[in-house]
Amino acid sequence: MSLFDTVSEAIKPAMLARDKVRLEALRGIKKEFIEARTAPGSGGELSDEAAVKILAKMVKQRRESAQIYTEQGRPELAESELAEAAVIEEYLPARLSADELRAEVEAIIAATGASSPADMGRVMGVASKKLAGRADGKDIATMVRTLLAQK
Repeated sequence: MSLFDTVSEAIKPAMLARDKVRLEALRGIKKEFIEARTAPGSGGELSDEAAVKILAKMVKQRRESAQIYTEQGRPELAESELAEAAVIEEYLPARLSADELRAEVEAIIAATGASSPADMGRVMGVASKKLAGRADGKDIATMVRTLLAQK
């Protein structure tokens, strides 16, 4: 079952349970997925890879909003955003640990033949696609930079 179908199926139980936070998050996910499916050039399809990117973006947006609300002295709104982010994260693949990330990046560096920090762009292009949704872009960039500096 695709991610789109999984999210669509999860909406009804959330409605029956009267879980407002979960329902709001799931409806938001479905809206983003539908927009991506109907975007020009998508061909009416949404791959799970593209769906994971959308979910990661949504989690990042919720966390940034929560941080802003906290800074503005609005903890109730921050709490709501973080609760939605937690629901959205349930549909993301498991996050990589630091050791797993290091191993993945080392494999990518070996595969691309990168040998110096000048090759960072080439490595990041491959790493960003391969590790999408499983690691934060900042963490990937930091790890690539560290490993290439050692070469």
